[in-house]
Amino acid sequence: MPHRKSNAPTEPLNVFQAMPKVDLHRHLEGSLRLDTMLDIARAHGVTVPASIVRLSQLVQIQEEEPYTFQNFLAKFQTLRLFYRSPDVINRVTREAVQDAARDNVKYMELRFTPVALSRAERFPLHDVMDWVCTSASEAAVEFGIEIALIASVNRHESVDLAEQVALLAAQYTDKCMVGMDIAGNEAEFSAKPFIPVLKEARQSGLQLTIHAGEWAGAANVREAIEDLNAERIGHGVRVMEDAGVVALARERGTVFEVCVTSNHQSGVVPELKKHPLKSMLDAGLKVTINTDDPSVSRITLSHEYRLIWDQLGVSTEALKNCVLTAARAAFLPEARRESLVSRIEKEMQVF
Repeated sequence: MPHRKSNAPTEPLNVFQAMPKVDLHRHLEGSLRLDTMLDIARAHGVTVPASIVRLSQLVQIQEEEPYTFQNFLAKFQTLRLFYRSPDVINRVTREAVQDAARDNVKYMELRFTPVALSRAERFPLHDVMDWVCTSASEAAVEFGIEIALIASVNRHESVDLAEQVALLAAQYTDKCMVGMDIAGNEAEFSAKPFIPVLKEARQSGLQLTIHAGEWAGAANVREAIEDLNAERIGHGVRVMEDAGVVALARERGTVFEVCVTSNHQSGVVPELKKHPLKSMLDAGLKVTINTDDPSVSRITLSHEYRLIWDQLGVSTEALKNCVLTAARAAFLPEARRESLVSRIEKEMQVF
């Protein structure tokens, strides 16, 4: 488990593994398997340690490490080295879908950063978009899971680059692409310059989720809701610092994509048991539970549910409601979304 010195019983994990789940916030770049990374390194001459254990120390959070923003992001410096061919991108996408399906995730929105995937070999962005979309769609059929994709851009990158990504993503709305995301360093970079791009993305059929209220306070959540017209907030846990923003989010029905282990490991929430997820639920906010970067954090979505039940004292009934909240917040056409909710409700009846 990612938290330290837990004496939690193991039996409930079986319950959460069997429970149908929805993951709205999972990054492809944080989902690579260790053995896959070693295979890629051997095939493409990537200089990394030859053992699983030593590689893990470079790309996954270790219990003995400091839980800080800097340490968390440092893992991605190594992860960026592996996107060396179309076959590699196809493989890591397929395996990310397979891993979710094995965890009984029924619907996942997998977000990816085309610029990050293209950089190692300077692939054209439209090729990267096509490779991920094709592989995800084929894997969804193969593994019996519903998949949609979200294109992500970082705040520190140029607006022109974001516009390129948005225009490309809009070309795939009839296939697999459902949304756009602004991520990255919110403490030092405003998302406001991207407002025109986000407006165009909405007009082209893409829905919006914005990383906010993670590395900066509740004011960024307000900005994401009022200025960027975000329908969902990635993380958003610092919303609880301002009662006015809590009221705004509740009034607007804004959905929060909470990632508990990630928030702890990256230092946003220094003490796991003080994570505000339960307070967010008690305040009437729409909360969903997600993995963020499952490989980096060494977790599954089932582990997250069990962790929240055990460490935060959230009831199984409340957790079931979080699954349904996620299904209702899916960036899908109305008919598909209603079908998803119906299937989740039916499967949840046995729990």
